[in-house]
Amino acid sequence: MEFFLDPANGMPVYRQIIRQIEHGVLSGRLKTGDKLPTIRSLAVALKINPNTIAKAYGELEIRGILSTQVGSGTYIADKKPENEENALNSTIREALGRFLKEMRGLGLDKGEALRLIEAFNEDSEGV
Repeated sequence: MEFFLDPANGMPVYRQIIRQIEHGVLSGRLKTGDKLPTIRSLAVALKINPNTIAKAYGELEIRGILSTQVGSGTYIADKKPENEENALNSTIREALGRFLKEMRGLGLDKGEALRLIEAFNEDSEGV
């Protein structure tokens, strides 16, 4: 698999690498057991700091998508990444859960929180 970076897209470089690996796995271009480039070799190829690659690989390893074997390399694990839509929905649900919990802590119920959101949205449309 060939990696590429788009400095104009505004997404952090490590997230671009993560997204490319996830897309590779979801599309079937990367399969369980496939070996990824070493941190150093990918950093040289992309002309970026090795710590950026290490951050991307580390996050994917924590999520179970990659597996690193000391002295051998980094491989695609058997866990598939969440579908992007599912991941986005999950992130939205988590943010809403935190928001509602904070609102309850301030003494507001769900209905009052929704009314505040609607009022905020209407007030900010002219901004």
